[in-house]
Amino acid sequence: MPIEEEIVHWWKDDKGENHRNALRIECESPQMSNGFPRDGLITLRIMNAVSAQAIKLSPDEALRISTQLLTIAKELINDKRALWKSFEE
Repeated sequence: MPIEEEIVHWWKDDKGENHRNALRIECESPQMSNGFPRDGLITLRIMNAVSAQAIKLSPDEALRISTQLLTIAKELINDKRALWKSFEE
């Protein structure tokens, strides 16, 4: 399954030690199965130093999640802009 993207996030614990988390997006192309076209799969894999978990999504499910993430991200960016605007006044 080809890797489309990997987002790595580094963070420090209370002791100041570095830790790595990663979110990997993998994609499997649509295929013919029993003579019918089948959706491809999108796999979200969450990894850290101790374990990894994967969630397989249909294209429809992935689109719903991405739309929701886009909406939330836009709201958070606009909220931050409003904070900067009030800070600069």
